[in-house]
Amino acid sequence: MTLEEIHGQENTETADRMQVVGNALEELLVSAKKQDCLTVGVYESAKVMNVDPDNVAFCVLATDEEYECDIALQIHFTLIQAFCFDNDINIVRVNDIERLAGIVGTDESEEPKDAHCILVTSPNVDSWKDPALDKLRLFCEESRGVYEWVPTITLPER
Repeated sequence: MTLEEIHGQENTETADRMQVVGNALEELLVSAKKQDCLTVGVYESAKVMNVDPDNVAFCVLATDEEYECDIALQIHFTLIQAFCFDNDINIVRVNDIERLAGIVGTDESEEPKDAHCILVTSPNVDSWKDPALDKLRLFCEESRGVYEWVPTITLPER
């Protein structure tokens, strides 16, 4: 087997793995939304983390090119990441905020929700087990093993 074949095989495995993880994230968000276990929005998420960090099961940060230069948002992200690290909350980043907003839906006024930060909460740790959450936790552990502290996930196209 040549070096090019090995790298080609590794790239295929990485793409397959990202597809599985992207699907798992979408499944988790849809399931959590149905069970009313989602907190959407930077400020709303900060409030939940401040009041009850043990209730937070997973954190998703989202941005796109339009918000890359938003200093206030980047400061919020830094603080949220630090809080998640301090409280052993798994955290990922998604680069398609529009797709993410489409998954979590709209608010009462039919306006798209601020999907820059999404928390998956769990009212009772024993009552809600989700295989997608387990896949994402494993992905985060593996990523930290290679020093990728906030891995980026690509959501599947629809």
